[in-house]
Amino acid sequence: MRFLFVLDSVEAPAAANPRLGRRLAAALAGAGHAVTLLELWDGQTPPPAVPGCRTEALAFADEAAMERALEGGAAGHSPVPLRLARLVLHPQAAGAAVRQFLLKAPRRVTDTRRAIQRLDARTPFDAVCAVAAPYRAAFALESARLRGKKLLWQMDPYAANQSYRAPGGYDRERRLLAAMDHVFITDQALPDFAPGGPLAPLAGRVSRLGFPSLVPPEGPAPAVDRQSCVFCGTLYPGLREPGALLALFGALGGGWTLTMAGGGWDAFAADRARAEAALGDRLRLPGPVPPDRARALERSAGVLVSIGNTAANQLPSKLFEYVAAGKPVLHLAAGDRDAALPYLRRWPLALCLAPGDPQAQAAALRPWLEANAGRQLPFAEAARLYPDFTPGAVAARFLQALADPAPETL
Repeated sequence: MRFLFVLDSVEAPAAANPRLGRRLAAALAGAGHAVTLLELWDGQTPPPAVPGCRTEALAFADEAAMERALEGGAAGHSPVPLRLARLVLHPQAAGAAVRQFLLKAPRRVTDTRRAIQRLDARTPFDAVCAVAAPYRAAFALESARLRGKKLLWQMDPYAANQSYRAPGGYDRERRLLAAMDHVFITDQALPDFAPGGPLAPLAGRVSRLGFPSLVPPEGPAPAVDRQSCVFCGTLYPGLREPGALLALFGALGGGWTLTMAGGGWDAFAADRARAEAALGDRLRLPGPVPPDRARALERSAGVLVSIGNTAANQLPSKLFEYVAAGKPVLHLAAGDRDAALPYLRRWPLALCLAPGDPQAQAAALRPWLEANAGRQLPFAEAARLYPDFTPGAVAARFLQALADPAPETL
């Protein structure tokens, strides 16, 4: 079969969703399918080549600059007047804002739609799949004129996303999904499609699809710092916050270090200042790092740290990269409905701490660290426990759904 995948890394070049889309594309190409990637990028960080796939790239430096100036519209960061001032000082970003907010025609939708149609006219595809979020590629595909199937892979929800307010809400999402021939969702999205749910009328066109995150580590194993605890990820107000983790390590004591690589700290300046004063050189905050650097930090860690999402319908794909590494995982749960808990209960080297008093949490953590830090299970054990998250299994499920689009059991 011939596939086109539309991937969007404009706002975050190192984001997980396009990376996982490339991994599925590589698995399909390895199985003999013809795969083309349409990469939407920021004009500064070229997307990587993918074995067996042909790549077409569209740069959107103007929209990337707009997103930086407006900070993605996220709450809890710079005041709105300051964001608007930054926008006005950048002509390209200001132009992108006019097209998006006034003309309702962002270039990432209009230019992407034309590119999809151009590529399909050159060599028709059996299916074109937009990987979301972000949703610009999905909206481009929605109105594109094609001969093959339109597919949407929703790794993150649209209307139900709690980290931003989706324009149009469920009405807009229903129109988008109705334009697709098939939609792939996560297990956590199932309630929206269940009887009585806001997307129930569209349940007949969805299938569950895992994250192709479970791949063995590459290259020789580095030396492991047993007392190094590492978190790699982005922080979000109201969704994934660092306060409980920082308080826990403040109560832990000893020589255990905490490295937190990634962005999002602008919204947590007070937490950061308190933790730096309390932990000193036991706290390491390198900021956003390239994927290769993040992998190196994780591979040299004695323990990998996970922070639970407060949104029960969002599961970080990073979780399966952690278990693929075979390492002990310390997880700070966001509550009883934390989406990661059912998966981590399978992992022999996991400690899940419920929200609570940092001193009590530290008392439970110390003996676990002494017994488990630096241990590693073979990749085969991770693949046995989480078979649906290997690229081969995800590719097989993807193809099965296209061949037999029977309604999902919700």
